[in-house]
Amino acid sequence: MKKKAVKPYCLMPGDTVGIVAPAGPFDPKKFMKGKAVLESMGFRTFFDEGIFQKYGFLAGTDIQRADQVNRLFADSAVKAVVCARGGYGSMRILPFLDYKTIKKNPKIFVGFSDISVLLSVLHDRCRLVTFHGPVLTTLANTDEQTVAAMRVALTSNIILELKPEKGIVIKPGVSSGLVVGGNLTTLCHLVGTPYVPNFKGKILFLEDRAESPYRIDRMLTQMRLAGCFEGIKGLFLGSFEACGELDEIFRIVLEIFGDVNIPILSGFEIGHGRINITIPIGLGATLDADRQILTFHERANVTINE
Repeated sequence: MKKKAVKPYCLMPGDTVGIVAPAGPFDPKKFMKGKAVLESMGFRTFFDEGIFQKYGFLAGTDIQRADQVNRLFADSAVKAVVCARGGYGSMRILPFLDYKTIKKNPKIFVGFSDISVLLSVLHDRCRLVTFHGPVLTTLANTDEQTVAAMRVALTSNIILELKPEKGIVIKPGVSSGLVVGGNLTTLCHLVGTPYVPNFKGKILFLEDRAESPYRIDRMLTQMRLAGCFEGIKGLFLGSFEACGELDEIFRIVLEIFGDVNIPILSGFEIGHGRINITIPIGLGATLDADRQILTFHERANVTINE
């Protein structure tokens, strides 16, 4: 019997958004600019002063960073959690997260890049619908389309439909399943751990940045050999910034998934590109590569009265 998704509540004007740093340290100026963007959406912001600490290439020790996440989910005054930055370090806090408390207190949780680890594991362990979207430091210098999409994801309970302006069909077809995935490099590093994601019966989303084509090939090959792609229903690709020629990326993808009868569509402006559209992770959708459209089946959020 399939477990029902745990949906967070929509944000209302004046609600408090907690900011957490589960990975690397960040530029304080970008942090403050991103914070101002959140506040311009009509939200209050909250963060622990410890968020500015550094521990080598991390924003504090593993326990300190995990405690930030745990405290924000346990705090009833905090209605959503946005990550300050990706970088590296999210996977190190996985053993220290309080999954029972997180599941009991479902909240909008937003991030991308290294934060893909948390999006994936919170979905797997807590059934929480999470959101692949901007972190605070990228909000500092992003475009209005990215901000508008994030605002919709945080405040609206509309059913999302995405049609890339420059979609490219790698393999035709139509399929449905829960949308999962995120940053390829980050998800690949979960292989062989207790937190390896389960893609069976699901539509997989992938994006990356500054990875040479041979590295893209190596990661996809490793995941294929590890059985990660067995039973997937579809694949769609976000941005692959500074990863070489896109045609070569598409060729690699076609080779890896060539013997799998699934639709594959590229061109979504999600990830490390100039535009980073916010999408829910862990929610059912239909990928129609023939019509070049991804349609979610239901709302990602619930209202306070439901």
